[in-house]
Amino acid sequence: MSALQPPAFTDVLGARRRIAPYLRPTPLYAYGALSDIVNADVRVKHENHLPIGAFKVRGGVNLVAQLSGDERSRGVISASTGNHGQSIAYASRLFGVRAIICVPEGVNPVKLASMQALGAEIVTHGRDFDEAREHCARLAAEHGYR
Repeated sequence: MSALQPPAFTDVLGARRRIAPYLRPTPLYAYGALSDIVNADVRVKHENHLPIGAFKVRGGVNLVAQLSGDERSRGVISASTGNHGQSIAYASRLFGVRAIICVPEGVNPVKLASMQALGAEIVTHGRDFDEAREHCARLAAEHGYR
């Protein structure tokens, strides 16, 4: 699957199968007052009940679950300012994989503390996300990280 093509339905089912042992489905609740306001049946899916409080944890678990033994032994690296980094850190801890997260200066301290608490090594580089991302790509190429 290319980054420019949407996933096929079989890809979605595969991801569902891979993450099911590690993440429970999030609850879906009806809110009568909200439904009345918009004159439609409204349901709210509570992604905040997931381990990092965000849906992105599914992508991290799906990615790391698919890594080969060689990729796992080399470790993973990503650039993030928050939820994605937490996702990769959580999944890496789950599968015993080294995780390095590149963040820009001034990143949200709560998100940073969460990534560190989940076991990620933090590399602070650059004034903004793009500079952190470019540094991340250089480190990946230099050290062979996934």
